[in-house]
Amino acid sequence: MMNSFWWGPKSDGGRRINWLSWDKLCLRKEEGGLGFRNLRDFNLAMLGKQGWNLITKPDSLIARLLKARYYRSGDFLSARLGHNPSFTWKGIWSSRAILLKGSRWRIGDDCSIDVWNNPWLRDAENFKVETPIMHDLAHLKVHDLWIHDCKEWDVELLGEIFSPRDA
Repeated sequence: MMNSFWWGPKSDGGRRINWLSWDKLCLRKEEGGLGFRNLRDFNLAMLGKQGWNLITKPDSLIARLLKARYYRSGDFLSARLGHNPSFTWKGIWSSRAILLKGSRWRIGDDCSIDVWNNPWLRDAENFKVETPIMHDLAHLKVHDLWIHDCKEWDVELLGEIFSPRDA
């Protein structure tokens, strides 16, 4: 449809010339394209925004509805597609990969951040802990690494548990 719009209809029933591929049209003007929006990427971005709303606004009506239907015991980022999903859920669920790739926890007063499985480190390359899981500390939460009286990191404990990169 997009090609038809930009390059015109077939007037004589023959093939028309598509002067540029859609990928080239979507390049920025500085890179030799026409700056068109890649509709698939744009759609994924909008679905990602809805996924982000499910994470940051868990008390909204749609978040409560989708949670009750598709991820009762977890959160959006750990949800599965499920059996017989709606068209809406399929779309929003498809954005999880993008959200997982670029999101991380911000440390505050929350007691639910899992040290070993949640992305929470400041490293720009990898937000997750790379130190192997210690068997007796498998259920360790980030708040367990603080000195609770003053809410500062327990530097000695960090040095004992983690590799220098993670500490």
